[in-house]
Amino acid sequence: MNKPISDIFGQALNDYYKKQGSDKLFLHSSYADEVEIMPVDIFFRKEKDFPELEFIALALCDGKVLDIGAGAGSHSLYLQKKGFDVTAIELSEIACDIMKERGVKKVIHGNIFDYADEQFDTLLFLMNGIGLAQTLDGLQALLEHGKKLLRQGGQLLFDSSDINYLYTDQLPKPRDRYYGEIDFQYQYKGKRGPRFGWIYVDQATLIEIAQENGWVVQVLFEDGHDAYLVRLSLRES
Repeated sequence: MNKPISDIFGQALNDYYKKQGSDKLFLHSSYADEVEIMPVDIFFRKEKDFPELEFIALALCDGKVLDIGAGAGSHSLYLQKKGFDVTAIELSEIACDIMKERGVKKVIHGNIFDYADEQFDTLLFLMNGIGLAQTLDGLQALLEHGKKLLRQGGQLLFDSSDINYLYTDQLPKPRDRYYGEIDFQYQYKGKRGPRFGWIYVDQATLIEIAQENGWVVQVLFEDGHDAYLVRLSLRES
């Protein structure tokens, strides 16, 4: 599993998984001067450690499931144990190797935007996995692509957060960028990976975009800390 250090995220997961004296995984962001520590163990959680929001989402999974941005495969393993036909897709090649070693049966190394080989009953994005859309335009593109991946009657399940609380003074001006569009960069063992975009979308904006793109929106759960779980299904024509 000797992959390039450019996969900073995957390297940190691998060191933790192999118990190789892993260093701290740091996260630089565009919204704060302080560097955050990303707890790597969160990607290896057991069933007992899943928050209520994730349990609700997993309980709502139906039929053939695509776990998008699967990380180290904790949710895929849980669904497999429950008898689901689940496929995990992940951008980090090292993370894909870890998932296979942990017992995830179907693993795809790739970008969800490039994947269109099969159709599913449930598209699952947990741990704010919908953030990989990066921007509001990207979110619209992802929802459009999701239509191609869903079987008739299928659903898209994901969580996100309204992060306006991060901006204590004032929100960024709309002409600059949507305030939920963030730039991140991982740092591990003194080396930094490439910057990447991520999006957190507030409920009102999500509902507007989804409905404009033909989706029925159901907000299923709010955790009391600005995070929420949503189910999207295609509007019947």
